[in-house]
Amino acid sequence: MAVKVEELLTADINQPARYLGNELGAAHKPWDAASVRWVLTYPEVYEVGASNLGHIILYNILNAGPRQLCDRAYLPAPDLAAKLRSTQTPLFAVESRRSLTEFDILGFSLSYELGATNILEMLDLAGIPLTWQERATNPQNGQMPLIFAGGQTATSNPEPYADFFDFIALGDGEELLPEIGLILAEGKTNNLSREALLLDLAQIPGVYVPQFYDMAADGSVHPNRPQVPDRILRRVATPIPAYSIGLVPYVQTVHDRLTVEIRRGCTRGCRFCQPGMLTRPARDVEPQQVVEAIEQGMQATGHSEFSLLSLSCSDYLALPAVGMEIKNRLKDKNISLSLPSQRVDRFDDNIADILGGTRQGGLTFAPEAGTQRMRDIVNKGLTNEELLRGVKTAVDRGWDKIKLYFMIGLPGETDFDVLGIAETVRWLHRECRLDGRRGLTFNLTISNFTPKPHTPFQWHSVSTAEFSRKQKLLKGEFRGMRGVKVNYTDVRISAMEDFVGRGDRRLAAVVRRAWELGAGMDAWWESLDQAYKAWTQAIDESGLSWKYRQVESGEWNLFDKEEGRRKKEEGREIKEDFPNSPDLPLSPSPSLPLSLDQALPWDHLDTGIDKNWLKIDLQKALEAATVPDCSFEGCSRCGVCGTDFGHNVVVDALPIPEFAGEFVPNTERKQRLRVWFGKVGDMALVGHLDLIRLFDRVVRRADLPISFTGGFHPSPRISLANALPLGVSSTGEIADFELTESIDIESFREKLAAKLPENIPIYKVESIDLKAPSASQLLEAAEYVITVASAGSLTENGALDRENAAPVSVAPDANWEAWVKTIAETEAFWRVHTTKSGKTQDVNLRDRLHKLELVEQKSENSSWASGGTSKDRAVLRFTGSCRSDGNLLKPEHIVFMLEQVSQQEIQLLQVERSQLILGYG
Repeated sequence: MAVKVEELLTADINQPARYLGNELGAAHKPWDAASVRWVLTYPEVYEVGASNLGHIILYNILNAGPRQLCDRAYLPAPDLAAKLRSTQTPLFAVESRRSLTEFDILGFSLSYELGATNILEMLDLAGIPLTWQERATNPQNGQMPLIFAGGQTATSNPEPYADFFDFIALGDGEELLPEIGLILAEGKTNNLSREALLLDLAQIPGVYVPQFYDMAADGSVHPNRPQVPDRILRRVATPIPAYSIGLVPYVQTVHDRLTVEIRRGCTRGCRFCQPGMLTRPARDVEPQQVVEAIEQGMQATGHSEFSLLSLSCSDYLALPAVGMEIKNRLKDKNISLSLPSQRVDRFDDNIADILGGTRQGGLTFAPEAGTQRMRDIVNKGLTNEELLRGVKTAVDRGWDKIKLYFMIGLPGETDFDVLGIAETVRWLHRECRLDGRRGLTFNLTISNFTPKPHTPFQWHSVSTAEFSRKQKLLKGEFRGMRGVKVNYTDVRISAMEDFVGRGDRRLAAVVRRAWELGAGMDAWWESLDQAYKAWTQAIDESGLSWKYRQVESGEWNLFDKEEGRRKKEEGREIKEDFPNSPDLPLSPSPSLPLSLDQALPWDHLDTGIDKNWLKIDLQKALEAATVPDCSFEGCSRCGVCGTDFGHNVVVDALPIPEFAGEFVPNTERKQRLRVWFGKVGDMALVGHLDLIRLFDRVVRRADLPISFTGGFHPSPRISLANALPLGVSSTGEIADFELTESIDIESFREKLAAKLPENIPIYKVESIDLKAPSASQLLEAAEYVITVASAGSLTENGALDRENAAPVSVAPDANWEAWVKTIAETEAFWRVHTTKSGKTQDVNLRDRLHKLELVEQKSENSSWASGGTSKDRAVLRFTGSCRSDGNLLKPEHIVFMLEQVSQQEIQLLQVERSQLILGYG
């Protein structure tokens, strides 16, 4: 049964369009025709989840399957979460608006160590028991959906979260999820029990069912029955760019653009980088597929920006050719290209040529470390000369803001290496001075290194005390340095990431208790102190404080031992450089590995990376020895390439097409068309700025010859007469469109209407003289129809509002008709108005009221308790000032006047704007 979402999305809910499920590209497959019903749930707010590429790809693939239905759900913001709980309404999927318990299977993306608390929040809001054990003993067990997780963190080390999921999907999901769907359909047909169904799923490579495995005393995990494999294989799939074309949200999202993957996997071998280890082998996408996906996707979505995605875009050798081909094909569309963080050593004029457009964005490089020795230890493969050449190229090509990522706390790091970060930035500033332009600005992010499973540094332990000390060193070094802005990652967040990310099943109780204490993801940004307190309290209650204290002080550090051995050989003591480090070796504790051969909680996951190779690479790190990129040089013998995971697929560099020229905005104005349209139904919950963005995309999709403004950032000449308040429906909105060529009015209307949502109907289109004032300049008044209700005597607060009103006298048994008449006969209703600048002024609202009439009065109760004859609800129509200079009469002002004459509290129940009135004379 569908949840009545409209009743939940009242005026107190922020960004209600998040929860509508009415975006362009939403599938809305028929419920009854599906044999398996999925929900892909992203445990973050809509703006993050709806723009996640993996979420979009898997949603499209599942809905492309016969008899498979895939809906979506996102973490509700705190305001809606509170309302769901207060009204006892279960969390719902946004398209079908059905409770999550009505589906067969719920899949969560777990891509961050601390993200599981959001998953628990969503399960609780849906009324689903949090653990597989609780679900198994629940009386409604057979009706509960299967709960699974996928994503980087789930693939890396699912053990801290194993209690919460029926199964884990390891690796790429493009082929894995459809296989799961087939088993589910068969299981439903055969009426299998939950356990039998999970046992069938466990036979699929890439499916890990935690309840079929037990944890040993050392934290390692082993099967508890013979029917499941000892090690579970990570799945690998070939990227398919066509599935990237999908949802176009109405609200602005974090990645508000079309994103297409050009290369999956990275073989650079950075020793700190978990994605680079977990996504091997590297798989380049055929250039023609990329070009076609972008060209078709931009037309289908109407986006003005696209991004080419990879862990290392510049390692896609065809990037300059592909980028230039796309740029040439879309030259007349005012389109810009953005790339994620790039390899600075590969940044050259060819890549600079394809970036940006008329809206040149920022550039991001990640040197990671401040000295050559540290970059060699982490196998970054970057020299000072390459760093300088890349930054100088960017500066020479017009960039004056560059973002740089660095890390502190890396294995083998000394204070000299930490201070090298500041020295590197100072050196780049000195060598890359801007001639005749404003100064070069570096925005730095200094993050704290946290060791990750399946990397050579997985055995290393960090010290949060050292993080704090090194941050203090850098703050002192950057103090007073011009043209540099520095952001530091909070040490407490890094500590929790490390503590949870490399934990075992004992941490499930910690995660659950932290959630109970309020440690949702939003809490880290809303109140970091509160979130940190929740996590540390949960750790204390679980009896694991001793382990967390080792994270604070550094439980053990292989590099400290190596450094200590070397220094002792030189007759020096280790405490010189590590005054806060504990004496080495540390005494053993229940969690400290005594050798690199000790079992790890994630050893039962077969990611393809050979553990012995990780040990060898760790030894090379000790020697500051680098390993070449196996996509372009010899094989490094990491263990991935073979039958199970495939091999590197590398596309050679292609000839770069000749540049066809930058977009030149067509500023000609041959025709102006004025459009009267409506904003009804759920589109009333889309805000004004989102509506402007929607019209821009609609014009692009309809391929209408829109004129652009001039200047550095040209924008389409689309002008809305007036902003409609959020939540207000309308049948009388007006917009002006200026075109570069004359077009038949009916043809324009048909093209525009074909690309608009059905709840934005077009009523009329007229041709307007180009020299005539715009609709916003002509706007004089607006007509509204409002529904109001009397809720009893005014409160004291309401009485205070009446101090500025003219005294009026109405009989105690007066009704709506009498109140409307009294307002018409009253000369002044004074109210204090505060301007945008903060100044206050007295305004006579009556001067702004042109007309007020009673349309209808009705009652839900037979009469008032007083025995009067008036009805408690009324429909009123009024016309009032609506000018661009701020002279406005709002529905709230009518309520204010009604309260003055009635001495009653008046509630505004519904608002519709029926027309905007232009003053042509």
